[in-house]
Amino acid sequence: MVSRIVVGAHYGLGSWLAQRITAVIMAVYSVILVVVFMTGRPISYGVWKELFTQGWMRVATLLFAISLGWHAWVGVRDIVMDYARHDGLRLGLQVITIVIIAAYVGWTVQILWR
Repeated sequence: MVSRIVVGAHYGLGSWLAQRITAVIMAVYSVILVVVFMTGRPISYGVWKELFTQGWMRVATLLFAISLGWHAWVGVRDIVMDYARHDGLRLGLQVITIVIIAAYVGWTVQILWR
């Protein structure tokens, strides 16, 4: 009889759902941008400024950025867990990834609400 030791954090279903939900959020945001581009108005700084003065667009953009960050984190985490065998290297790469994603989301907040 083979005894199997199960280790790890059991990310399976949660990671799968996170990837799908964040992908749907990003797809909806992309459709919104396509609709904005298709209005026929030439895209200029004034049009962008007017669009992003509306609160719903800022919130939608922030939701997109958070979804993109979470989507990227799940993907990169899985890749690092699969290919980085040394525990120290794996931890270092994951910390670097988290810091970079957090910085990008923070930068998005600064751009949207400065």
